[in-house]
Amino acid sequence: MQVSKYIKSNLLLALTIAVVFSCKEKMSVESSESFSSGHPSLILTEQGVKDIRANLGSIPIFDKTLAATKKGIDEEIKNGFDVPTPKDYSGGYTHETHKKNYVLMQKAGVLYQILEDDKYAQFVKDMLFDYAKKYPTWPIHPKPRSYARGKLFWQCLNDSNWLVYTSQAYDCIYDFLTEEERNTLETDLFRPFADYISKDNPQFFNRVHNHATWGNSAVGMMALAMDDEALLDRALNGVKDVNFNPDEKDNDGGYIRKEGQKIGFYANVDEPFSPDGYFTEGPYYQRYASYPFLIFAQALQNKKPEHKVFEYKDGVLIKSVNALLNLSDVDGDFFLLNDAQKGMSYFNASLISTVDIGYHFGGNNPGLLSIAKKQDEVTLDDAGLAVALGIKAGKEQPFVKKSIELSDGANGDEGAVGIIRSHDWELVFKYTAHGLSHGHFDKLSYALFEDGSEVVQDYGMGRFVNIEQKGGGNYLKENKTWAKQTIAHNTITQNETSQFKGKYDIGSKHHSNKYVFSVADENVQVASAKEENAYPGTKLHRTMVTIKDEDYNNPYVLDIMRVSSENSNQYDLPFFFLGHIMQTDFEYNKLNQPEVLGKSDGYQHLYKEASAFANGGNIKLNWLLNNKFYTYSAITSNNDEVIIGRIGANDPDFNLRNEQTLILRKKKVKDALFVSTIESHGTYSPVSELAVNAYSDIKNISVLHNSKEYTAVKIETKKDKSKVFIISNKSNDKAAEHKLTIDNKEYTWKGAYIFTDNNKL
Repeated sequence: MQVSKYIKSNLLLALTIAVVFSCKEKMSVESSESFSSGHPSLILTEQGVKDIRANLGSIPIFDKTLAATKKGIDEEIKNGFDVPTPKDYSGGYTHETHKKNYVLMQKAGVLYQILEDDKYAQFVKDMLFDYAKKYPTWPIHPKPRSYARGKLFWQCLNDSNWLVYTSQAYDCIYDFLTEEERNTLETDLFRPFADYISKDNPQFFNRVHNHATWGNSAVGMMALAMDDEALLDRALNGVKDVNFNPDEKDNDGGYIRKEGQKIGFYANVDEPFSPDGYFTEGPYYQRYASYPFLIFAQALQNKKPEHKVFEYKDGVLIKSVNALLNLSDVDGDFFLLNDAQKGMSYFNASLISTVDIGYHFGGNNPGLLSIAKKQDEVTLDDAGLAVALGIKAGKEQPFVKKSIELSDGANGDEGAVGIIRSHDWELVFKYTAHGLSHGHFDKLSYALFEDGSEVVQDYGMGRFVNIEQKGGGNYLKENKTWAKQTIAHNTITQNETSQFKGKYDIGSKHHSNKYVFSVADENVQVASAKEENAYPGTKLHRTMVTIKDEDYNNPYVLDIMRVSSENSNQYDLPFFFLGHIMQTDFEYNKLNQPEVLGKSDGYQHLYKEASAFANGGNIKLNWLLNNKFYTYSAITSNNDEVIIGRIGANDPDFNLRNEQTLILRKKKVKDALFVSTIESHGTYSPVSELAVNAYSDIKNISVLHNSKEYTAVKIETKKDKSKVFIISNKSNDKAAEHKLTIDNKEYTWKGAYIFTDNNKL
């Protein structure tokens, strides 16, 4: 049946029932409780299918998605399918084919329900029986890299992906199959498959980690499709009575389990999510895990609403949708916290489901409709229909991203991520827990964006996902030797050694502490945090401020990093700017032959290309990025070393990006103060070939006062105006009153900080 003919034939029907159906547009959690226990019942329900069919031809975004899906699946049915013997890593033929197969089955199953065309069910049935015939004959996957090897794929994680999608396909064609056929599939394929990733691999299944979330959800969804209560209990509460080695680690160096740690799906909702919905592994892996979290929750809500899964932990799964979207830049790309690939965004397929489920089960937030409209696609299920109807009714409102602090830790008491948004600036300040095995050693690091472009970067991860030429698409060794190391981030490295000695065992026990997050005044927004465990005997306190005042066209950033220690140390603070150096205001020695900066902890991957010694004044670095001019100004002390470096040393396979950094180094000091500003101040037009406002607007920055109690910084403009920022280093009490006299000027204020016009005092 051609979809165009189907749509036309339903237009009259849709118009006829429009009045009746209008009362159904506000589809909610409550209405799902009345769904029958038949099939389909996971992401599609029997009532949902009826409602979809009734509205076809009148819901543009849904119709468009349906037509595109039908076209793709029809072509695949025409070409046939392959179920090859597994042998490859990510990116290889067998890996990509099995990955493709589970997506095809899921889509074909949905098409069968919506279009009532048996060819789609037959396609799923034929593929499933091919798998049922071959699966029992396959050994463990031959690639040995994973701590939990799969059978279809090199790791159980991907096997779980397969089962999450395939369970949806099975649910859709359940009634197309005879009872004997269902028994064959369940006996030869589904139950052995579920047992393998759970009972046979408890080190994978009984974790608090995105791996286990996929495993729990896979087993749980198949349990719901098969109406198997025992299997569902295993998914929700883990494989019980299994001994484990507390010292066992995964391939990323993370511990499998902690003593006394809960297991199962609910444990994976409890522990990694903060009350704000932040996922401790960071937004890249929250994006990845959001699909199994929410798709299983959707299935559980549809099939067994008595679990009230979307109310669990004060509705944290719905909160996580809002948190994740707030962790993206203006273009929808996710910020690079911990292991993360640049360019991942909310246009990813998993975020289509996330947004639709969040809307359907989360109170019909109209802001989510604007995101869905940008995605220009919906899921072909009850949730997607709800979104399509909302858009059709013109209910969408902008999803407004404001400055926000998202707490980390199960109870929200393990630091946070602070995101300051000021006009076109987005400043991402990290003061979190470690982030499980995907965490980096980068306490108090930051990244800066302007209008969706990285200006000061976080490197991200050392991996080319699903590109077979690069390590089979898996994590490269440089992820550990470079990307995770402290020097790869915009934060303090002490004595050329990574924070927590670069050891997960130590870093996973600690978190930074929130100090100030104040964004009520959009012209002066402040995020401040402390870290006291990264280096024994050393305390770090960083304050980041975005300032917008009348002397500047754009906001600028003030960065204050205080270091106090019991011993003398070397402190390196790198500045990973992106773009092309235009000019510096200090003389440097450009080396004829770049030198490797160090031997370990990431330093072995940095070239020293030029260096200078500071005289105690300001230094300025001026650069061009995307035809915009930027300037970094920093206060120095006598004999501070300025190093201009580049990533790429000891990289025989060209796995690293060859990007620049400026490192400000202070040697043989106990206490240190790093103060800098970052400006965006001008533009260049390749067409007119004119540069406008190419130079810094800041004349000078200086420290007026620095003690255990207070730090005061003066910022002078080229218009001979000056402003002063003062922060209390000991009290963050909003009601506390302060008084500080500097050079016979008295500053009084209430709260942790003050930003004032110095000329008026």
